[in-house]
Amino acid sequence: MFTNPEQFANATKALFEFQLETFNTLTARAVQGVEQVVALNMATAKSHMADGLAAGKEMSQAADPKAAMSLAAAKVQPGVAGATAYNQQLGAIIADIREEFTRAADAHMAEAKTNLSALIYDVTKNVRPGSENAVQIVKSAIDNAFSGYEQVTKATKQAVQSVEEQIAKANALVEQKAAEAAKAAEPK
Repeated sequence: MFTNPEQFANATKALFEFQLETFNTLTARAVQGVEQVVALNMATAKSHMADGLAAGKEMSQAADPKAAMSLAAAKVQPGVAGATAYNQQLGAIIADIREEFTRAADAHMAEAKTNLSALIYDVTKNVRPGSENAVQIVKSAIDNAFSGYEQVTKATKQAVQSVEEQIAKANALVEQKAAEAAKAAEPK
């Protein structure tokens, strides 16, 4: 089938290195995304802690319980705005990761298809009579590998989309609860 065993070994090695490069690129981006989320969480936690301490101090210095409750109600809206900002920042991080994953996966897929098409051409141009079945098996194996890769890419895109949808739902819920809390805090 192959005119030269080195041809097959080089093609296999190139494909393996290409897959490893793709995996490394996507892993590095995923780690970077996790770092961004951790940094966002730390900044948010610090901000909430400082705001909570300041609000507690203000409420403890209130003249009476009614004034303390008014201060507490006044702090609800900024807290909700902070939660909304957090959800938006988290959504932006996830959208960036999705965009980079999609771009990398599409680029690597196109390159892999090109490389494998060239390999298939090289394999099939020098087929000995009677080796057609072996060539068909190789082609089927390559097609199956691409189908699997495309399924993984599709599943990854769907998972990221699902996370984005959940963030949007959480953001809507926070905004709804903020409106309800603001309405309840209005003087009657």
